[in-house]
Amino acid sequence: MLNALAVETTELLKKVRTIEIKTRGLSKNIFAGEYHSAFKGRGMTFSEVREYQYGDDIRNIDWNVTARFNHPFVKIYEEERELTVMLLVDISGSSNFGTLSRLKRELITEISAVLSFSAIQNNDKIGLILFSDHVEKFIPPKKGRQHILRVIRELLEFKPQSKKTDITVALRYLTNAIKKRSISFVISDFIDFDSDSKQPLFEDALKIAGKKHDLIPLRIYDKHETELPAAGLLKVRDAETGKFFILDTSSQQVRNRYAQWFSDAGLKLKDVFMRSGLDWTAIRTDEDYVKPLISLLKRR
Repeated sequence: MLNALAVETTELLKKVRTIEIKTRGLSKNIFAGEYHSAFKGRGMTFSEVREYQYGDDIRNIDWNVTARFNHPFVKIYEEERELTVMLLVDISGSSNFGTLSRLKRELITEISAVLSFSAIQNNDKIGLILFSDHVEKFIPPKKGRQHILRVIRELLEFKPQSKKTDITVALRYLTNAIKKRSISFVISDFIDFDSDSKQPLFEDALKIAGKKHDLIPLRIYDKHETELPAAGLLKVRDAETGKFFILDTSSQQVRNRYAQWFSDAGLKLKDVFMRSGLDWTAIRTDEDYVKPLISLLKRR
């Protein structure tokens, strides 16, 4: 028993180290500049006022001081050195799906590690919320390499109590638990729809959390979630409910109907993100995640 435990621990540490080597290099050599540019100035503190100079942003004019002295003054801000970055990570049953190069959860872990190392290089704190249909684990924001390695270990080995998904619960927890404004990445496949209308169930919570925090959804999906392969009769199990059902994937009509459902759901999800005023991106499990992440940071 002890030997088996030691082997498991050794294997876990190897996995953690492998992910650290890969993602720390990416965050240092590729993401560091984009991350800092995307989030610098997101937290600003008032420093002083000075007289208006040509080229100053008129939005920074202090109208009270301007009225008092009869000529324009502007507010000067200093960038807060320390930001809080939260990772809201979906570990429900559907995160263990993957058909080509890796599972969604494996990709989520790598992306989380890249963001974590980018944060600590920028002297930011990082925190973690693991969720299914309830909050499975909360790690308060802290700095440092050892803290990041703990985050990666939890992402690798944590076994959720539930396989279902409730994104609203995670967003409400973020809103209540993190008092200071944070940069919060919600990393999920966002399969949390009304089964009939295909309308996301978490829109209200998303809007509320987005007003308090800088919320950034990262949608993770697999190629074969967008289209079914023509593989004849398939016995399929729902990863979250455990129910089995038979699909006749040899039928073009069945494949078309499924593809249309996924497309419609995706469009409604995109519409919710846009109405909520959020920057977001989608990343497929068999594709390079570096390009969409950098593109997202550049857009900000």
